[in-house]
Amino acid sequence: MADDTKATEGHNSSSNNTLCPANGNEVSIDSLARQVQESLSLAKRHKFWETQPVGQFKDLGDASLPEGPIEPPTPLSEVKQEPYNLPSPYEWTTCDMDLEEMCNEVYVLLTNNYVEDDENMFRFNYSKEFLRWALRPPGFYRSWHIGVRVKTSKKLVAFITGVPARIRARDTVVTMAEINFLCVHKKLRSKRLAPVMIKEVTRRVHMENIWQAAYTAGVVLPTPISTCQYWHRSLNPKKLIDVGFSRLGARMTMSRTIKLYKLPDQTVTPGFRKMEPHDVPAVTRLLRNYLKQFVVAPDFDENDVEHWLLPKEGVIDSYLVESPETHEITDFCSFYTLPSSILGNQNHSTLKAAYSYYNVSTKTPLIQLMNDALIVAKQKDFDVFNALDVMQNESFLKELKFGPGDGKLHYYLYNYRLKHVLRASELGLVLL
Repeated sequence: MADDTKATEGHNSSSNNTLCPANGNEVSIDSLARQVQESLSLAKRHKFWETQPVGQFKDLGDASLPEGPIEPPTPLSEVKQEPYNLPSPYEWTTCDMDLEEMCNEVYVLLTNNYVEDDENMFRFNYSKEFLRWALRPPGFYRSWHIGVRVKTSKKLVAFITGVPARIRARDTVVTMAEINFLCVHKKLRSKRLAPVMIKEVTRRVHMENIWQAAYTAGVVLPTPISTCQYWHRSLNPKKLIDVGFSRLGARMTMSRTIKLYKLPDQTVTPGFRKMEPHDVPAVTRLLRNYLKQFVVAPDFDENDVEHWLLPKEGVIDSYLVESPETHEITDFCSFYTLPSSILGNQNHSTLKAAYSYYNVSTKTPLIQLMNDALIVAKQKDFDVFNALDVMQNESFLKELKFGPGDGKLHYYLYNYRLKHVLRASELGLVLL
């Protein structure tokens, strides 16, 4: 049950494709060699996944298999009661994110060892506020925030988390764990810690009588329910080019590029404003109604909306359109803040990236709504605005000058089968 951008990062820091410096389309010898190596190690890597209740490649296209859980729940009395054994130098720890010192240890581990792009130019740099937000939604289990320490030094060297979520697959709402932040210290990547950590978080999820999970990965494992692509919209093109995130187009000058990506100073939609606490019921109705059209989507109630979508400085930004005439809330957009450390650049240390989250348009055209989102992101000094091609996002990406990234993000469900692989546009779920 791994957020396997993250299980594999345990081994080779595969690109989560969120951090893709643009490579154009040329295929380098390096990447060909890597693909060959990866395909050779697939057999080895999938040994673990072939023992798990996940869709298997051999079953693809077999219409006789039913949708729903792959294995029935085990009686709780039969769930293993003690933690799995770690290699002898290491011990489990539960990470209480309310404690400043603990939160800091997790932050330092992730900042130095989490997802990098394939060229090792960028690494995710989740803030402490972001981690607290991501890991403490309504009904969270502290026991699902799992760390590994070195027994002698007590140094935190690995981490994996789950949070509970209600996810609807077609007409069935299933309580699942969203698995995330699997990170193993760079020096311990050969120790095979990741599979034990995945088994341990699975065991702790089972202890709460929850038998399904959702996760994403930058690599192909058995078997994605959907594959999405990240798109990037330059807000600060000069900096993005300076740090190697993107490059000057053929026959383009820097000044023409800056002009190409220039945005208006002010938003254009009448009644466009920041979301406030009293908006939670209206936003919940809007979002629930919108998400009905997707095959897989979260089942949000007001508590979820309050937690995930009320603005939090430096973490989540949400805006809505309140009709100046009727005062009805008609449209909504949101994006979260996930900077990356820029590795080895003299002039810049941080890339400030906004990630499109949930957007609903009923009266304002989606293109106009998202252009306003770009404008506020630019006002807030973001360098780039990223969006997956999920939900209806594809309808605005090209028009608003987003360019495709050079990796893919694969979505997985654990112990839940869908009959068909979904198009990205059938997916209404964004995992952090």
